[in-house]
Amino acid sequence: MPPKAKTRPSKKSRETTPKEQTPHRDLRLDGRRELFAAELFDRLWKQYRKRVPYVQVYEQIIGLAGASFVNDHIAFRTIATGRGGADGIASLARIFEAAGYRAAGCYQFPEKHLGSIHYQHRNPDLPKLFISELRVWELPSDIRRLVLRTIGRSTDTLPTGFFARVWDLDQSKEESPTRLAKRTHRYIGSLPWSPPRKKDVIAVNEVSQFAAWVMVHGFQVNHFTALVNSHGVASIDSIDKTVEALREAGVPMKTEIEGDPGSRLRQTATEAVTIEVPARVGGKKGTMPWPYAYFEIAERGDVADPTTGQTVRFEGFLGPQATQLFEMTRQGEPRGATGS
Repeated sequence: MPPKAKTRPSKKSRETTPKEQTPHRDLRLDGRRELFAAELFDRLWKQYRKRVPYVQVYEQIIGLAGASFVNDHIAFRTIATGRGGADGIASLARIFEAAGYRAAGCYQFPEKHLGSIHYQHRNPDLPKLFISELRVWELPSDIRRLVLRTIGRSTDTLPTGFFARVWDLDQSKEESPTRLAKRTHRYIGSLPWSPPRKKDVIAVNEVSQFAAWVMVHGFQVNHFTALVNSHGVASIDSIDKTVEALREAGVPMKTEIEGDPGSRLRQTATEAVTIEVPARVGGKKGTMPWPYAYFEIAERGDVADPTTGQTVRFEGFLGPQATQLFEMTRQGEPRGATGS
C-alpha cells in the first residue's frame, strides 16, 4: 500500500481545527436552478474534501491569514464510446446545461485522444466547469475492447425526464432542488458501472492513464480549484506565495507553476492522493490503490476585451497548461490488491 499523505502544519495550525468551508454555500444565487447547482457542488465538495487531506491544510492556511476561498472551476473526466446517445462530455454536460451553464471554450489534445469543453454560468459567482472526454475509438482495438467491457456495464443512469425537471425548477415549486441535487450527486459521486478487472485497468493504463482513471472512478470530481485572486491578503496574494505556504505546511506540490508571471493564467496543483478503488481481482471482489484527485491553485491575469477594449480578467483556459495537469494522476502498476 502507498504511504498516506503527510502534511506538517505549523504548531499554530495544529492547534486550530480546520473549519470546513463549503465554498458554494454563501454564493449569490438567483432562482432554484442555481440553488440546485450550488447544492450539488457542495455535496461533491464534501466527498472530495474527505479524500484529499491537502484541502484541509489549505483551509488552515487561508483561515489563519484571514483570506477568502473561491472555487474557480471543477474538472470532470468522461469517455466517449462512439456508440451513440449521450455519452462522453454530454453524459455530464446535459445536467449542467439544464441548470443554466453554457459552453464557453473548446480545447483539443490529439496526442492524448482527448477533447474538453469549459462551461460558464451567467451567474459569475458559480464556478466554471472543465469537462473532458477520451475518444475511445482512437485507442488500439485491444485496449478499446477492455475499456468498453467495463464502462458498457452501466448500473446507474439518470431517469427519463430528469433534465426537464432541473430546467423547470424556476417555474415549478413542486420539485425540490435539494432532492434533485441528491440524485445527481449519487450519479456523479458513485461508480456508474461494475468494478473493472484489475488486469484490465493495468493494461489500459499503459496506453491511456486518463481512460484507466475513468474506469475506476467514473464521473467523480477530478479536482476543485482555489482562485488566488480571491485571497485578498498580502501574505498569499500570488500563486507563488500560496505554493510556498503549502510547501512549508508539508503539502507535496507539482514541481513547476504553469504560466509565466503576469500572464493570462498561472496554474499548479498538489500531488494527487491515492485511494482504494473497487476492482475484481482473480474473479473476486477486491480493491486496489489508484490515484484519485489533486487540489489545483490558479491565478488569473487581465486581458483586453476584444469587443469593448476594457481590461477584464481572463476566464478561459490554456490547452498546453491543461495538458501538463492531466498528467498529475499518472500511475505506474499499483502495488498490491486486497479482497473485500
